[in-house]
This record gives sequence, C-alpha cells and structure tokens, in this order.
Amino acid sequence: MSEMEKNEMETTSMMDALDSVQEVKIGDVVQGEVLQLEDKQALVGIVGAGLEGVVPLKELSTMPVEDINDVVSVGDVLDLVVITAIGKDKENGNYLLSKRRLEAKKVWEEIEEDFKNNKIIEAPVTDVVKGGLVVDVGVRGFVPASMVEDHFVSDFSEYKGKTMTFKIIEIEPSENRLILSHKAVVQEEKAEMKEKVLADLEEGAVVTGKVARLTDFGAFVDLGGIDGLVHVSEISHAHVAKPSDVLEPGQEVEVKVLSIDPEKERISLSIKETLPGPWADIEEKAAVDTVLDGVVKRLTTFGAFVEVFPGVEGLVHISQISHKHIATPHEVLTEGDEVQVKVLDVRPEEHRIALSIKALEEKEEEEPVVEETYEVEEESTGFTLGDMIGDDLDGMSE
Repeated sequence: MSEMEKNEMETTSMMDALDSVQEVKIGDVVQGEVLQLEDKQALVGIVGAGLEGVVPLKELSTMPVEDINDVVSVGDVLDLVVITAIGKDKENGNYLLSKRRLEAKKVWEEIEEDFKNNKIIEAPVTDVVKGGLVVDVGVRGFVPASMVEDHFVSDFSEYKGKTMTFKIIEIEPSENRLILSHKAVVQEEKAEMKEKVLADLEEGAVVTGKVARLTDFGAFVDLGGIDGLVHVSEISHAHVAKPSDVLEPGQEVEVKVLSIDPEKERISLSIKETLPGPWADIEEKAAVDTVLDGVVKRLTTFGAFVEVFPGVEGLVHISQISHKHIATPHEVLTEGDEVQVKVLDVRPEEHRIALSIKALEEKEEEEPVVEETYEVEEESTGFTLGDMIGDDLDGMSE
C-alpha cells in the first residue's frame, strides 16, 4: 500500500471518528458514566461525546439526599439532561447535567396523562405549611386547606407522613404548579356510597348509623354515605328538649327508616321506634293499688295528667284530686308539681291509667251542723233554721 493510500485511510478514519462523536446541546438527553464521586457532586463522562460533565447532589434525585453514596456509585450509567455548558476550561467538566429534572419531566408527563384520564393518584404528605399540605408525587404537589377534607379541619399536623389519595385539580409543568384535592376524592366516594345506600335502603328497615351532627330540631345520622334525619320527637319516648341532652356526635345508634325520598335524597329516621315502648309491661310497673311518684304535666277542666314513667301519663280525675270540693284542678295543683298517686285502673291496650291523689290523703272529719232555734214572743213554739228554710221553699213553690 502506498503512502498516499495510507494517508487517505487515516483521514477517512478520523472523519468517521469525528462523525461518530455525539454533539451535545442544551436540553439533550444523554447518558453519563460516573467517573468520580465528591461530597456535593458526581463527575461523569458523556457516553459517545468524549466530554465530561458534573451532576450536583441536588440534581441526582427528586427526593432530598444527604449522602451521595446512597443514590449513585462509580461506574453507574445514568440518563441525564443537559442543563447548561460551563466552559471547556472549567476544572469540573464541560456541562452541568441533571438526573432529577429528567425524572421530573417523566413524572410531569405521567401526571398530565392521569389528569386527562381523571385518575385518582396516591402520594405521601411531606410537609404541613401555612394554607395547606405539601405532597410528593415525584414532583411537589400542593393541597390547599379547603381541599383537604369535606369538613373543617383546624389542625393539619397529624397529616404529615400520611399517604392519601388525590384528584388533580390544576397542572402547569412549566411553572412546576400542581394543585391536588383529597376533598374531591371523598366527595366522589360519598356520592357513590349515597347512590348505593339509597338503592338498598327500604322503609321499615332497622339499620345502624353514627350521629354526624346535632341541631335544635334533631340529629343527622350517617348511614354510610348519606345522612338521615331523626327529628327531636323521634329520639325518645320521653320528652327531649334538646338532642344534645341525649346524643353526641360520633355515637353509634340503631334507627328505623320511616320514609325515603330518593329524588330529594331525604331519609326520615326514628330511634324511639327501635326502643321498647313506655307502655310495655305497664301492668307490672303500675299494677292496681300501686303508689307511684309523678309530675303534673297538664291541667284540664276535668282533671290532671300526671307522668308516672317517661312517656307514660295517667289521669287524675277532678273527683280524685281532693276530698274537698274543687271547681277546677288549678285550685290545688300547678303544672310541674311533684305528687304521689295511687293506681286505680290500668288499660294497656288503650294506653290509659286512672290515678288518685286523694286516695293517699286522710279524709278530714266534717264539722257537725249546729241547729239554731229562734224564740218568737207571740208563740212559744221553736223553729229550726231548716224548718224556716223549708217553709220559704214551700212558699216559693206555690
């Protein structure tokens, strides 16, 4: 082979070698082999380019890293993105590279796909900040306080470290903006549960629920996705002034379904319908001649209604109030008075009890009537007062 031919071959080999060298530009994805590790960075050789680069510790992972040896070793080949050129004369390499940003780019692509498909994602809460929660989904996500739950939360400290489900509300990769909502997940789940409960629930069924909240007019009970109302009059057989007097939020209760309105999503419930009636075993509790303590609940012209057991009232007829003649019960009794009564008669099937107050009181002896006589001068015959009245009456009748 001539010298000229050898030179031509060498020239061709050099040109091929130069052509095979990868050109590196900002934003390119390259492979880098780890050549050396330092405390805060890794030196790499860009495969196929004959160039070197540096990967700062904070650019090695999307997660916080304290020890570089925990995430990379000499000889590892990493997928990297070129951030910027740092000059050929720089001691630490020619290019600044990042593994974290490349991973984040892939994460953003996945998140955008999840957002398009309305997919629910899962992620841990890494921090609690003013205004909401910070979560890690490979990139930083933020959950505003108003989107954490479907109810008010005063302290979010217990959420830190907790893994939760979220819906993606807003996404803007160019600004690293990702807004998430756990509240939307909860509402969606409740809507599904509500639909199922309404479909399965039947009037007359007895089910278990939890007291969700209390109002002046009743208690809302969570049946597992939908709340039903127990009106204050349906809480107990006894009178209930305020639901909070006998119930508290979170309390488990048995309720009977009174009515269902699927269109308005309204369910009427009763607690007292699941409890023994106040008139159950009344013949044993209030047998004839039994003496009971009671409270005067109502006064009428014909007598007084006295509550002897919660939800059980008996009538003391006006004739059974006092041995003395009274025109109305109001003369001797007042609503709220505590009295002792004796049971005269019990009729469970009619929910009636006849009571007596005077049966427990001693009858006062009547004062004897003293007959008076009057003397008339003309005649010595005496007349009683009764005789005189009788004469007058006789005269009026003629």
